[in-house]
Amino acid sequence: MSPPARRQSIFVRKSIDQIRADSGHQALQRTLGPGHLLLLGVGSIIGAGIYVMTGAAAAHFAGPAVLISFLIAGAACVFTGLCYAELSSMMPVTGSAYIYAYATLGELGAWVLGWLLVLEYAVAGATVAVGFSGYLVSLLASCGVHLPAAIATPFIQSVSGSGGYAFVTGGGVNLIASLAVCVMAVPLVFGIRESAAINSSIVALKIVVLLLFVAFGVSSVVPARWVPFIPPNEGGFAYGWPGIFRAASVIFFAYLGFETVSTAAAEARDPKRDMPFGILGSLAVCTVLYVAVAAVLTGVAPYRTLGVADPLAVAVDAMGKPWLLMVVKIGAVVGLTSILLSTCYGQSRVFYAMARDGLLPKAFTSLHPRFGTPWIGTIIIAAGMALAAGLLPITLLGDLISLGTATSFAIVCFSVMWLRNTHPQMDRPFVAPLGGVRIAGWWVGVTPVLGIIGCMVMVGPLMFDIFAKAVAGDFLPAGLLLGYLGAGALIYVFYGRRHSRLGQGLGPHGGPPGDFDPTVPVEGAIASH
Repeated sequence: MSPPARRQSIFVRKSIDQIRADSGHQALQRTLGPGHLLLLGVGSIIGAGIYVMTGAAAAHFAGPAVLISFLIAGAACVFTGLCYAELSSMMPVTGSAYIYAYATLGELGAWVLGWLLVLEYAVAGATVAVGFSGYLVSLLASCGVHLPAAIATPFIQSVSGSGGYAFVTGGGVNLIASLAVCVMAVPLVFGIRESAAINSSIVALKIVVLLLFVAFGVSSVVPARWVPFIPPNEGGFAYGWPGIFRAASVIFFAYLGFETVSTAAAEARDPKRDMPFGILGSLAVCTVLYVAVAAVLTGVAPYRTLGVADPLAVAVDAMGKPWLLMVVKIGAVVGLTSILLSTCYGQSRVFYAMARDGLLPKAFTSLHPRFGTPWIGTIIIAAGMALAAGLLPITLLGDLISLGTATSFAIVCFSVMWLRNTHPQMDRPFVAPLGGVRIAGWWVGVTPVLGIIGCMVMVGPLMFDIFAKAVAGDFLPAGLLLGYLGAGALIYVFYGRRHSRLGQGLGPHGGPPGDFDPTVPVEGAIASH
């Protein structure tokens, strides 16, 4: 491809016909029903966010007002979830927001978003693994088995400091977290149907444990622990309203689960009906649970004591119920495995979509000859997650996820407006509500705009904090972020841009971009798989 053609290719968009053609050609099996999708979302949302990050957000930033932080983050996600529901019902293909960006922003925008999704899912898996490690170590200690700290603490650790927390190096590597990632990648290699069955059982157990925590914790709540509900600001983002918004940015990634549902569109039996149900249903269920658990957590134990790897265990210990302490620890250990399962699943499907378009090596599209899963990509992703889980603390991992999450969510909201303007007659089985107005002939939707504003509110305090740390001499967060973005730019320039099928005028199967049988309706092609 000539240099001028390459320059043009970075802005080339994937047509809606091509996206729908990909849906008909994809080799992934459609085995997931609405119940599977709902549980996939719930299983992905309820995890490190409630088991670990709630305590860190309360201890370092918001105090009891972490309840407000959850509501702020949840409100931002509601509008984004409505946009996801519209797009995923229109374009039921694997790749989620990456595919939506390809249709609206072009190839370069799709690559940026896809690379952010890599950050989002891979780091999410590492974050959950670190939380899993904390509860497992605590559970084993309750049984008289004490693991060496050197294999259960990350190389880089966070410590409380003025205005928040700072990072220091330690002498250990969290091998427990790394091993957990590797173990949970195994069922994904053997098939999504088997993985979905495992996930359904784990999610049911996890919800029961959290409901028990709330039910028995209510009687132990000390209202005085909620006073003052919004602790006075102590500088920077330590408490006060700045801390509330900073805490919201910390726990924002915990709502990532409904985005994971959209990555399963290509494997949903009836995506037009099932995708909105799975996305919005999981978001509603989990928001209620999050607020209830956070209220009990901060009402039972002093919020400054919750900045540990197992905050729910701290709260149950304060209740004086040893039997419940064991139940919560077991539930957390088992429950967090479902998050590892769903995040690794979501990431492998994004890589599958990017590799199918030629932006990543073909190895990521290689399906197992027997199980039909993208097994090579799954193994590579698990290895990267395991490395991050062993070296980085959960506080830093959570910040990196929230950045990727907010950016991808904002692009999804913009994609809704773009398609409403460029493809107004396109069939929309689900339509994001609240309508919109026309500005200079361009339709601007209320729901997408509120979603974008919500994402900006989430990412603003986080970016300011990263910048402030860099100015103060702590370059680790900024260095990791810039290094990751730089690596993505190099991969696109030296591989993705040169191998892009759409940039070369090819479809994902070697033919022209619209290479599919026009006599077969998209719905029929989907059903045939």
